[in-house]
Amino acid sequence: MIPSAAADIDVRPITEDEMAEWSRALNAGFLRPPTTTPWTVARRLARFDLARTRAAFAPTGDGTGTRQVATFRSFAQELSVPGGARVPTDAITNVTVTATHRRRGLLSRMMAADLAEAKERGDVAATLIAAEYRIYGRYGFGPAATTTQWEIDVARAGLDPRRPGPDDGGRIDPAGPDEVRRIGPALHERLRARVAGVVSRDAFWWQDETGVERTPEDDWTEPFYAVYRSARGEVEGLVEYRSDGHWNAAKAPANTATVVRLTGVTPAAERALWHHLCSVDWVTTVRTDGRAPDDLVPELLPDPRAARVVTQADFLWVRILDVVRALEARAYGASGELVLEVRDRAGLAGGRFRLAATPDGAVCAPSAAAAQLTLDIGELSALWLGDASAVRLAALGRLVEEEAGAARAADALLRTPRRPWCPDVF
Repeated sequence: MIPSAAADIDVRPITEDEMAEWSRALNAGFLRPPTTTPWTVARRLARFDLARTRAAFAPTGDGTGTRQVATFRSFAQELSVPGGARVPTDAITNVTVTATHRRRGLLSRMMAADLAEAKERGDVAATLIAAEYRIYGRYGFGPAATTTQWEIDVARAGLDPRRPGPDDGGRIDPAGPDEVRRIGPALHERLRARVAGVVSRDAFWWQDETGVERTPEDDWTEPFYAVYRSARGEVEGLVEYRSDGHWNAAKAPANTATVVRLTGVTPAAERALWHHLCSVDWVTTVRTDGRAPDDLVPELLPDPRAARVVTQADFLWVRILDVVRALEARAYGASGELVLEVRDRAGLAGGRFRLAATPDGAVCAPSAAAAQLTLDIGELSALWLGDASAVRLAALGRLVEEEAGAARAADALLRTPRRPWCPDVF
């Protein structure tokens, strides 16, 4: 019988000397070869905040010491919300529990400590990318942004191969890693201002993305980069992709171009870059990166049926830590008022709140008025970025309408014309 908790297991932040073992435990938890390297350890020590890098230490079987059997890390992040504002968030990653020590409450202990610290710091929310759907709802997280991948049959797309370039006066140029590091951050900031769900990237992110500090342990290979510039010469789009070099049995090229990421801050940039990818010689299939479910890419093709969905799943999960700041930070497309009864088993963000929103701003405050909607913090977190529907959640029994029509009123306030999108795994 496996115990439900383990009082003899210590959960705490690690020290520098424990990073190598932490890295091995992380690999084992993700079912990767446990071996780590001095280079990996040194890089993590240079980049990680050890105060936010936790492990669970269990006694060894022979009683001579301890072994790390669970890992957990968080870091500072900013999240874009509807309207373009950025709020401070607690980004959670590297979560593992070794198979021998599951179901002992180790994740719950690490999560509780991290969320309490995030609340104390003043983070508006916590974020994560959930590997498994059923784990994080019990900690107050809700799926707030979905990811979709398409596979484009280039021959069926209907594009004119004689006109591979933009027809709007813009141009597409090849680029290299140095140029990407120079122009990429500003382009990403423009994306964050117009798309909810986009997260911040630090300098280390751009170094990793462009192969800085490559070592034999890395599996990074340089991709192809292409930049779209408008007729005014302004950078409005960037694509990064790789090709598999495949030829079929008839010795004909049948390459798949796999997009690592494509960023366009105007519809013209998106159109030009997708059309460019579908015009590359020898490429017969284009596989997109993870996009928002309402991405323009299928309808940018003369035949939208050439793009078939190959992946659609929850992606970014959010856990609100401060209801007032979360609801006041985002923009609203309509005016209205709503009283919410928010339940939070962890005691971090529950209460009754009155939201008064207009297109010019919103005020949210604790309230003693009768609740119109009752919902858990995870459901409010799913609604926050504008993707989920309160009407659907009510139909699923995941929130309660205390007043008839309140779910429809919530959708009128909270849902956004375009769905949120998080382009990054973290």
